[in-house]
Amino acid sequence: MSTPAGFDELIHPSTRLSVVALLAATEWADFPFIRDSLSLSDSALSKQLHTLEEAHYLEIQKEGGGRKRRTKVRLTAQGRTAFEGHVAALRAIVEGAAASPTRTEARR
Repeated sequence: MSTPAGFDELIHPSTRLSVVALLAATEWADFPFIRDSLSLSDSALSKQLHTLEEAHYLEIQKEGGGRKRRTKVRLTAQGRTAFEGHVAALRAIVEGAAASPTRTEARR
């Protein structure tokens, strides 16, 4: 089976997919909300956000300064399109597997 159109290797790793899926459900999310929702460390989340930002899938805004600094994140239009395409590709893979004969039937 070939990889369906829309499958995105950048989004596919589970942590990045979780981040993008969480952001797809909202306009903006605060860094602590994302971190706590996904049970990630600050450094692990920062690394994933940086990777997604470099691909232009996320926009990151930093507000305030010092101890009151606040980081907000949202999907860009490009990120939302990539996520929707990836979800469609995953559905195509799953539906293709469900439509194939079972192993027992394939052996007959």
